[in-house]
Amino acid sequence: MYFFDCMDRSNLANAKTDGLDKDLHLVGNDYSLLILLFYVPFGIFNLPWNLLIKRFSGRITLSSMSIAWGILALCQCAAKGFGSLLAIRLILGVFEAGFFAGATFYLTLFYTRGEMGFRLAIIQSFAVLASAFSGLISFGVFQINDPAVKGWQWLFIIEGSMTLITGIVGFFLLPDNAPQAWFLSDREKAAATARLLRDTSSEVNTAFDLKSCFESWNDWKFPVWCFITFTYPVAYATAMNFFPLIVQRLGYSVVKTNLWTVAPNLVGAVFLLCVAKSSDYFRERTFHIVFSLTVSLVGMIILTAIDVEGNKGVAYFACFLMAAGSYIPSCLVHAWHNNNNVHENSRAANTGFFVGLGNLAGILSAGTFRTQYAPKYLPTLIATCCCNAVCIMLVLGLGSWMRMENYRRDRNQGQTIREDQIDTSRFKEGEKSPEWRYFP
Repeated sequence: MYFFDCMDRSNLANAKTDGLDKDLHLVGNDYSLLILLFYVPFGIFNLPWNLLIKRFSGRITLSSMSIAWGILALCQCAAKGFGSLLAIRLILGVFEAGFFAGATFYLTLFYTRGEMGFRLAIIQSFAVLASAFSGLISFGVFQINDPAVKGWQWLFIIEGSMTLITGIVGFFLLPDNAPQAWFLSDREKAAATARLLRDTSSEVNTAFDLKSCFESWNDWKFPVWCFITFTYPVAYATAMNFFPLIVQRLGYSVVKTNLWTVAPNLVGAVFLLCVAKSSDYFRERTFHIVFSLTVSLVGMIILTAIDVEGNKGVAYFACFLMAAGSYIPSCLVHAWHNNNNVHENSRAANTGFFVGLGNLAGILSAGTFRTQYAPKYLPTLIATCCCNAVCIMLVLGLGSWMRMENYRRDRNQGQTIREDQIDTSRFKEGEKSPEWRYFP
């Protein structure tokens, strides 16, 4: 479902390489506006969707979202101009908004804290693969020689149809939660619940309570999380939305441009899974996040500093660095704040708000990617580099505080307790309990 979510979201860039802008008579910054304005509903509606998931279950809500945006993705093929395509994209943003946040919260109902990073990476890797396969599908679809239907229209028809089918299947396959999973025996359901109580939640399958959803919003760490979740996604948005255009700067044809986006994305998917697996294995988030932010930062600095047309090999290598580093924080950051929250209602609200805030950060990327800045798009790259640098400092600061706080509590209690040695079912008050240890 997330594979098709990201494919439907990012295929506008592929469609542009086949002449969508000319056929719809887009002028000036119309294309950038289509991407920029999409992020407004895409960011605003994350929190409401997550509250609905907590209230009605992921099976119903996530599947409904997929069906709705599949239909809207199909409708894009009928757009006749900027206005009609913009209207479709805005409504598309409403229904695509809550999926990653919803899937993140949904997975916390099944997996322990030491498993979340890699599970989210598997989800996220399908987003990276969507970028790669979108290029492959675009390459094949754009070979269709149909005088009545343009290649970019076929792209919307094919990908929208696949999304619609997947959403319908989700109604029948997805379980509401671990204790109600249709594919588990009674003994396995009991084991799944016990795992969550040991290393994820203080209680499982709790009733929806609106007041409990926002109980952590007055904590001093909440604004720090806000800045982290607003700054890290800028690099992700730049890579996802404009990657084909960045590769197009290398001077290749439409066919080669779509094909050459495949390899960096595939390498990015492998890199994502390896770093996330390492993060789960060592039960460590801070330095893994900083490492990934640094890798993408180096790639963007290279693209900023060199003449792309004169150094095609170096520029293409920088694209690999961007893909390798920019996709990882979306998994580890959201695994990290969920790892340090034992309450289901609070996790639902926080995840929805933080992911929504990150989606709004895409406006910064789209807003600086304007036609007058072509072909280098220096303001976009510089703004993204600054966001990565700020995020690195905030992540290091928060992670260091968590380690020092764990050390302080160990010293006060006269014993060393690792965070993996605490039973989360004992902490009804969460981190306020003196025996609580942070997952750094």
